[in-house]
Amino acid sequence: MEWYWAGLILMGCVLGGMAVGFPVAFTFLLTNIVGTLVFVVHDYSSVSAFLDEVNTKLPQVVDNAPQLITTFTLSPIPMFIFMGSLFFHTGLAIRVFDALDKLLGKLPGRLCYLTVGGGSLFSTLTGSTMANTAMLGSLLVPEMQRRGYSKHMSMGPILGTGGLAMIIPPSSLGVLLASLSGVDVGALLVAGIIPGFLLAGLYIGAIYLQLKLMPDSAPSYDVEPASFGEKIRQIVLNIMPMGLVVFMVIGFIVLGWATPSESASFGVVGVIILAIANWCLTWDAIRKSLMGTIRVVGMVFFILMNSTVFSQLLSLSGASQGLVAFATSFKLAPLIILLAMLVVLIVLGMFMDQVSMMLITVPIFYPIATQLGYDPIWFSLIVLMALEMSATTPPFGLLLFIMMGMVRGTTLGQVALAAAPYLLCDLILIALLIMFPVIGLYLPSLMVKLTSGRMPMASCR
Repeated sequence: MEWYWAGLILMGCVLGGMAVGFPVAFTFLLTNIVGTLVFVVHDYSSVSAFLDEVNTKLPQVVDNAPQLITTFTLSPIPMFIFMGSLFFHTGLAIRVFDALDKLLGKLPGRLCYLTVGGGSLFSTLTGSTMANTAMLGSLLVPEMQRRGYSKHMSMGPILGTGGLAMIIPPSSLGVLLASLSGVDVGALLVAGIIPGFLLAGLYIGAIYLQLKLMPDSAPSYDVEPASFGEKIRQIVLNIMPMGLVVFMVIGFIVLGWATPSESASFGVVGVIILAIANWCLTWDAIRKSLMGTIRVVGMVFFILMNSTVFSQLLSLSGASQGLVAFATSFKLAPLIILLAMLVVLIVLGMFMDQVSMMLITVPIFYPIATQLGYDPIWFSLIVLMALEMSATTPPFGLLLFIMMGMVRGTTLGQVALAAAPYLLCDLILIALLIMFPVIGLYLPSLMVKLTSGRMPMASCR
């Protein structure tokens, strides 16, 4: 069978299942069964011979399914999710936002800036885009509406900042992408630091320009000023301890003191210690955090288990190799092919979630990127940026629907329009990464220098 027919069968089954609303995990499971019957079983001489081969080959496929989820590479994901859940359910997140609110004082549009500042910090402690958006929306949208902020100024910064969790470490999707593509997990997490905070700076610039053009969109109001001593107290008690947790997660990786899995564990310990010190660690908070972590991780790992077989079937059928050869046969500049892959990711994001997009595109895009000579860490950052954009791209960007649930009576068009300036910021960062790759590669190269002579970070235990 020609590679394009093989690819059409496999991709058609996946896209068709998702189009009719079938759960992602079971869509891949059924596709794997169909792919096994078509590409693995070959003896159709009789019914008994066919059944005998199915009984022989199908268990082999099932044995390969847990291959990815039983590696140490994915172990940071449940710890990062648990860390973010504890940060939210113990109330530590509220303390951080209250402290930042007092520091900003009477700054015009301060709640918008608070969204970016607090959201960036929260991103480093959750790694979850949905959790980031849901928390920012539940905390700040009601307050913004009460203060008379326009809809686009109350929704836009939250939609933009919510996606920062996808690129600012520790990013759960970053760990997942690295695991699927075989990229060094620690290096990819560290690579997202500079681009992530640069993107936050672009968001602040977008807010400033909007407030200059439309000052009435964020009316000023009286705020009780905080004394200098109170500001110092808030920094010492509520902000600096969170910085210590961030250092325990990211700094330990950069300095080579811990692998990503170990640093994720240190992060959980750090949040627990802070919760105990602030007398806000309760059994109810632990129970809710554990249950939420189990639900999310169970869903993701079940999908990954099926995606492993899907990737093997793409390779076995020749679809992956054929598509790579086809894509690189054109006399096109590597930049044009890169932009085409970005467009595909953004378009896919209009119709499916980020995990599904990665499962479909990673087995195809990464061999192409390797063939074109792209650095895998740098290319992974570009992919993460495209995934972030897809989460706020209409008509089916997931964050758009979360925001519509937060702000009653809001249309999809209004939410998408509020997100537009921040999507433009995403495009600017992608352009900067393409023109100046050092933005994403400086810290990974520094990490290599700092860890030279020690245990290689690729051994993500």
